[in-house]
Amino acid sequence: MTHLLHLDASARTRSVSRALGARFASRWRSIHPDAGYTYRDLAAHPVPLISEGWTEICDELLRRGITEPARYPEVVHGPARRAAWAVCAPLLDELLAAHTVLIATPMYNFGVPASVKAWIDQVTFPRMSLAGTRFVVLAARGGTYLPGTPRAEVEHQESYLRHFFAGHFGVTDAAFIAAELTNSLVDPTLDSRKAEHQRSYAHALAQIDQLDEAHRLDHTERPETAIAGRADR
Repeated sequence: MTHLLHLDASARTRSVSRALGARFASRWRSIHPDAGYTYRDLAAHPVPLISEGWTEICDELLRRGITEPARYPEVVHGPARRAAWAVCAPLLDELLAAHTVLIATPMYNFGVPASVKAWIDQVTFPRMSLAGTRFVVLAARGGTYLPGTPRAEVEHQESYLRHFFAGHFGVTDAAFIAAELTNSLVDPTLDSRKAEHQRSYAHALAQIDQLDEAHRLDHTERPETAIAGRADR
């Protein structure tokens, strides 16, 4: 069964990135009415930071050359590793079960929120591959960071995630859609740019609809990835 993992990361309960994510998820679920759906709010329920036990698991996987997630529990022994695994195993299971991963995220201080980075750290292990998994990132940005704009060089939201997905997961075709200039809604100095934001937001919604439409007939399921499971306690 095809499955969507939907992650929200905005500290605001009513935000542009949440609205974009809800738009995509609603349309995706209408296209795949019998599919699985998992929702996780990384802002409301933050993922803990990685611990030394997590680093020990990674080191042991490297030493033993283990890359298959189904074999990760083989290296989980001792109190520190078991405590770390109790945190990351459910998150990893959600990721491995997903055919589409939706990340709805704001830009904070030129990059992704700490909550997104914490989730990434918990679910990423040496030389793992998620090739075949579809990643969709829906972003909101207070200013504009498009190519050719003055702040383009400090855009570390899409650029970071794009490089990360390719370098760690083997995913090179992630989709990115962003709504720019959201600060114009609250910052008087950007009042003259509200129309730009409104156009950017409308364009983002249109892109989301086109993205879903392009996958309307895509019911092909990739081979199931072995779920990590839990180590014996």
